[in-house]
Amino acid sequence: MPDATHYRIGPVVLAAGVSRFNGYTFLLSAFLSIGLMTFITAGQTYILNAHLGVPTSVQGTITGDLVLFTEIITLLLFMPAGILVDRISRRGVFAVGFLMLGATYVLYPLAPSVEWLFGYRVIYGIGVVAVAGALSTVLVDYPIERCRGKLVAMIGVLSGLGVVVMNQGFGSLPEVLTLQGFGAVEAGILTHLGVAGLCVLGALAVRFGLQPGVPVHREERPSVRTLLLSGFAQARNPRVLLAYAAAFIARGDQSINAAFLILWGTLAGRAAGMTDAEAVMNGTLIFVIAQIAALLWAPVMGPLLDRMDRVTGLAICMVLAAIGNLALVLLQDPYGDYRLIFFILQGVGQISVFLAAQSLIGQEAPRNQRGSVLGAFNISGALGILIITAVGGRLFDTVDPRAPFVVVGSINVLLFFASLYVRLRAAPRSLTATATPG
Repeated sequence: MPDATHYRIGPVVLAAGVSRFNGYTFLLSAFLSIGLMTFITAGQTYILNAHLGVPTSVQGTITGDLVLFTEIITLLLFMPAGILVDRISRRGVFAVGFLMLGATYVLYPLAPSVEWLFGYRVIYGIGVVAVAGALSTVLVDYPIERCRGKLVAMIGVLSGLGVVVMNQGFGSLPEVLTLQGFGAVEAGILTHLGVAGLCVLGALAVRFGLQPGVPVHREERPSVRTLLLSGFAQARNPRVLLAYAAAFIARGDQSINAAFLILWGTLAGRAAGMTDAEAVMNGTLIFVIAQIAALLWAPVMGPLLDRMDRVTGLAICMVLAAIGNLALVLLQDPYGDYRLIFFILQGVGQISVFLAAQSLIGQEAPRNQRGSVLGAFNISGALGILIITAVGGRLFDTVDPRAPFVVVGSINVLLFFASLYVRLRAAPRSLTATATPG
């Protein structure tokens, strides 16, 4: 295919050399990626209760510590993964990541104790690093600049849809299986094996459907040393530094939604007399409501980000996220009156910051160092998950289940003011105009 050819997927014009088949494969990978990464929380909540019988009084701390341990692993691996993405192959790293996630889901329900879950989280961490790093990099590679927000929105919609399908579909499967006569442990094992099968499907899809190699000529590739340093060196650009800070809170927000909305709903359900499977299903439904709201909001927010300065968009999104998180202070019971309003606000705020952060870093990352810059971006996100979930898990157990959300909402407010400062002081990176078909 000639380099001058630009194909379209709906409203998105693809970069030269990217085929429609590559584009549709990437959309499928986005649908699978986030859902497969986030199901670990719903599955883990079921395992802690039905498989291991962990006391409810310590589940918040254990959940936070498992996420903390995972993020330590990811912090060590995001930059090496980014270098591999830049030097070898987007699709190879992507496929290995899906297989590592699949291995985690095969092993997780077989854990004889909580300590084994920490061991399996090493494999999961490798999978997350590979999948998240490749997903973020291909998201920057595939669209032309003026369509970046639209593709980010499409990815946000598909990711949200994947989260809903994986968490609600597989989250309710143990309840269905137990009603069919399976034991609680058997139901957990079968559910996790089903998720592992989807991981294998994802690995095959990206291996054979994405572009091979990297989208730069060999002579253009920076050295490994340059790539290693470039992600952090780019933080001298205030807009890149702001994008890194946005990744910190965007990933932190996603993690507390996945971890603590489900856990809050599950424990409240058990306190109301539900069985373990019923409580997990209803707790997962709370998270799914937020994700459906995100799913519906993404097509609105993504195109808006293409029509304004990306930092201005980030400031607006920080306000939406602050409202969504801080409003939970008013919700006493996750099954109380008007709960839908609060969870809808949660989903809108969460996806808004995710879309804005991805759009900003996509604009500012240099073409031949994207994997490394996205590696640093993902390290910032991993730090957000690490710090916020470690603190949030303890606040969940000792103060209030809503406390982790208050922490995130407060950081949203701080980054709103940081966005205003950067908007006034730093211009966007100069962009080379890309000729595209009308």
